[in-house]
Amino acid sequence: MRVLQIRPTEQVDLDQDRLGALYHQLGEDNAEDVVCRALEELAVRLGHCDRLYHEGAWADLRKNSRSLIAIAEQIGMHALARVAGDVTDCLDRGDAIAVAATLSRLIRVGDRSLTAVWDLQDIPF
Repeated sequence: MRVLQIRPTEQVDLDQDRLGALYHQLGEDNAEDVVCRALEELAVRLGHCDRLYHEGAWADLRKNSRSLIAIAEQIGMHALARVAGDVTDCLDRGDAIAVAATLSRLIRVGDRSLTAVWDLQDIPF
């Protein structure tokens, strides 16, 4: 018997115009500080989402997912914000299977989004 392993990949949606506007509004040093703090917070909260899911802490998972939306939108990570909203919707419906699937997607999109922003560090805004 042959086992097939599927490795889904996710497209990320980084709004470079949003990042550029942030740099324009705040200046390079302040914008870098905001972006770095947001990236750190996103990474921490993504880890919390996984932990909260495994603990069955649905209310805390919902709160954590909602907070991801605002942080992601602030730095132009629209796909991450959208999927975090999907997790919240699945939690609100009480659909445990959909929560598991969308949370897995959230973590994939989050990882790819964080990497994509770090890759943009060398691009001047």
